[in-house]
Amino acid sequence: MEGLIENPKSLSPVVGPEAWIGCDMASLQSEWCHEWTVAEIAEIQSAVDKVCRSGLDFLQLTKADFPLPTVSKRILYMRQYLLEGPGFYLFRGFPLDGLSLREAATAFWGIGLYIGRPCSQNGKGHVLGHVKNLGLDYRDPLARGYQTSAALPYHTDSSDLVGLMCWQPAKAGGLSSIVSSTTVFNEVLKRHPEAMTELVKPFYRTRWGEIPEGKNSWAEVPVFMPHDGRVISHYVRSAIRKGQLLPGAPPLTDHQSSALDIVDRIANEDGINLKMDFQPGDMQFVCNHFTWHSRTAFEDFDLPEKRRHLLRLWLACADGPSLPSWMTNAYEGVTEDGRPNGIQVPGVPLIAPLEAE
Repeated sequence: MEGLIENPKSLSPVVGPEAWIGCDMASLQSEWCHEWTVAEIAEIQSAVDKVCRSGLDFLQLTKADFPLPTVSKRILYMRQYLLEGPGFYLFRGFPLDGLSLREAATAFWGIGLYIGRPCSQNGKGHVLGHVKNLGLDYRDPLARGYQTSAALPYHTDSSDLVGLMCWQPAKAGGLSSIVSSTTVFNEVLKRHPEAMTELVKPFYRTRWGEIPEGKNSWAEVPVFMPHDGRVISHYVRSAIRKGQLLPGAPPLTDHQSSALDIVDRIANEDGINLKMDFQPGDMQFVCNHFTWHSRTAFEDFDLPEKRRHLLRLWLACADGPSLPSWMTNAYEGVTEDGRPNGIQVPGVPLIAPLEAE
């Protein structure tokens, strides 16, 4: 099969800025966390006001409609940090007091336009996503984790970058955590090299009934894909588990399950991962190809308007890292410039809803 590693025993650890350790990065917060200045906030708010006066729909907006002459330089630095550096970044301190959800979403969307092209995040064509508990059961084969209050294990999304903006934090829980998938790869090689034989082979995973044109109800992709001097990773264990329920999907072997258990144990080690407690207005961006993200279970407030609510963007970057055919062919479709295009179902138009649905 194209792209398979013929001799996993020949693999070596990967060295680079994306191979970070959580405890080290925790001491370097000023490198990856930027708190907006008063002048930057005013510039973003001015662009938001301009868009709101124009009446333009999100999908009509361009960078010219959302001018950020000074802030754009900070965004460009962050973008490079995502694509060529450690692969994660946090903007903090954007005030939400007095803003409507539309205004907050406009700020987030406008900043996103300077980073990449928004992609559909589900079979409904949502390019502005909402991470919110809709009362669904995470055990349901068709339920997506972002629609529940359950703990979400480390995973990646189907785009170059994923961005989250905190509109409402949880009453309790909902702690965000990220881990370098390159570091996990290196640790597996060091501690359990025999497991890598399975992890560079494809795993079957469900598409949750959201099937792109010309694709099957399941996808086949390895967890780790050494490619062009780096290790591209894609991992959603819940999708692998639920894929077992699909007719025709081969059952996981004991060796495969054991290898996934090893991956999960390493990713969850204190010191390996990096935890973040979202504050209102926080904007976290992560490169899916080198970084996995997760969250703890959470408890909501009783009032609907106070329930945990994150806005989400999946972004394609024309100058993103070189990807193996697993990511641009076997898994999802691609944009016009060859980047992963999220979950795009034939005949479904792109929309940017302001509420979870």
